[in-house]
Amino acid sequence: MIDIKFLRENPDAVRENIKKKFQDAKLPLVDEVIEYDAKSRAAQQEADAIRADKKKISKQIGALMKQGKKEEAQAIKEKVADNSRLDELDAIKREADEIVRKDMMLIPQIIDPSVPLGPDDSCNVEIEKFGEPVVPDFEIPYHTDIMKRFNGIDLDAAGDVAGNGFYYLMGDIARLHSAVISYARDFMIGKGFTYCVPPFMIRSRVVTGVMSFAEMDAMMYKIEGEDLYLIGTSEHSMIGKFIDQIIPEEKLPQTLTSYSPCFRKEKGAHGIEERGVYRIHQFEKQEMIVVCKPEESMDWYNKMWSYTVELFRSMDIPVRTLECCSGDLADLKVKSCDVEAWSPRQKKYFEVGSCSNLGDAQARRLQIRVNGANGKKYLAHTLNNTVVAPPRMLIAFLENNLRADGSVAIPEVLRPYMGGMTELVPVN
Repeated sequence: MIDIKFLRENPDAVRENIKKKFQDAKLPLVDEVIEYDAKSRAAQQEADAIRADKKKISKQIGALMKQGKKEEAQAIKEKVADNSRLDELDAIKREADEIVRKDMMLIPQIIDPSVPLGPDDSCNVEIEKFGEPVVPDFEIPYHTDIMKRFNGIDLDAAGDVAGNGFYYLMGDIARLHSAVISYARDFMIGKGFTYCVPPFMIRSRVVTGVMSFAEMDAMMYKIEGEDLYLIGTSEHSMIGKFIDQIIPEEKLPQTLTSYSPCFRKEKGAHGIEERGVYRIHQFEKQEMIVVCKPEESMDWYNKMWSYTVELFRSMDIPVRTLECCSGDLADLKVKSCDVEAWSPRQKKYFEVGSCSNLGDAQARRLQIRVNGANGKKYLAHTLNNTVVAPPRMLIAFLENNLRADGSVAIPEVLRPYMGGMTELVPVN
């Protein structure tokens, strides 16, 4: 959500940004905002003038009463008591403000000049590779088939209990899942982040504060009869933690890392490679968020995605970073990149995390402000990044650490969380 003052003063820049995001259908919104913003301000100015007049006349009435001119004072009082025009102006302003608010929620954030232009994710740009992608000389089974060798997954029972898109993880695979989450938690604490377990449900005001309407419709599960939604990622409730707060500048940056389950609709049909535990309705995740001063947000953006790369490389998983193009950016994002892990079975990379700088968009919607050293208040910048999200991450882990005999090597960093185990040995 951009600044209304910026739109008033730079409508052409806002239109150009809409074009860069290949959302030309939204271009009329700019003119509509300008029109109704002007109506709102005109109504406010007229109402203020009427109220100022009433205040002035009220003083005259007092003076007349002191002079004993009661009839004259009463005549003026009856005239002043007519609020019909004020009521009319208030209605005009409310209607105009609502149109402006709805339109501003749809107009995309101004993207960073460094963002590559393109209509969709086919135009995303590889930035850098980390680690050497290897294709072994033995066949790598589909990830659920690997898990079944360890009696580690039951999709059939999960389907009976909850339907498609759910799973039971069992035994050593379930333990590995928890080990990765625990390792990621301690990894981020080691980076100076504060660990947090947030609420797993949030109110509608937080939902509309942290994401676009399109994302909300595609992702969120609504709790029937309640003003509550299940979180799609803990970033939502973590950023919501600061709603309506004025943070002292010396308390910035706020750096938090959180654990949560995540719930997503995942609408639409998906190919074979997105089945199993790749695209599911429920999963667990370690997330990181930063609330900081505007001038520090790009530095934090680069630190955050590098932490995810470092974590995956410590588990012997090759990764690459991919810059999201303009058309692939959600409307609140200024800049975003994906971290993708190497799949030796598919012989390509696939997404395992995403890092985003949202500028002041979420802060403006949620009124997250900073009290500067000079006493002047300004909007914070917010960022989020996936630390790790098993079970999708387990696909990359199992494929990259699978041996020819069917065993799976446990990297040294995970061994303390696996009771000292150095490998998983198949039972089937």
